[in-house]
Amino acid sequence: MKISLKTVPHISNKIAIDLNKSGVVTMTKGLEPVMQEAQKILLHNIKQEIALEEKAHEICEANEQEIEFNLVDERQLFYMIKKKLAPEFGIILNYEERYSDISHKILDELYEEDLIHFDVTENRIKNIIYNAITSFVSESSELDNAIMDKIKTYKKRYIPGTDEFDILYEKLYREEMIKRGME
Repeated sequence: MKISLKTVPHISNKIAIDLNKSGVVTMTKGLEPVMQEAQKILLHNIKQEIALEEKAHEICEANEQEIEFNLVDERQLFYMIKKKLAPEFGIILNYEERYSDISHKILDELYEEDLIHFDVTENRIKNIIYNAITSFVSESSELDNAIMDKIKTYKKRYIPGTDEFDILYEKLYREEMIKRGME
């Protein structure tokens, strides 16, 4: 599952907490700097993907007449363009590989900035970071489904994309995060 901008603070928080709880990492300057470094790397990666998607959309829009004339599936074409341009933007499309790469980058940055000390293998630390990311993404997917199910039970119809829907979704998201101990 794709990481969104709104989940970055939560994921970086989980990374810092999981590293601290692991018992194999000593944080030299506390949780906050670790969180900030993780957040910086996650945001950079997401912004790269947004730029990639914008470029793919531009290409699709520039060739809109040909796409319609040839009856091309626009979603499939978009993905093919994205796949072709991904290396140029430094994006790994396979999420498992991508989260592993991000975990390495976070570990490298935390070590270079002297924010953590450890006496175990780097791979073990990278796995803690990777597991923090993947478990949050998994929980976030379940959380999203629970929120959407809850919104569907309301008598009033809320339309996704409207301000009213977004406000309600954010409120329920925060409540659910607190209820699940994720915040």
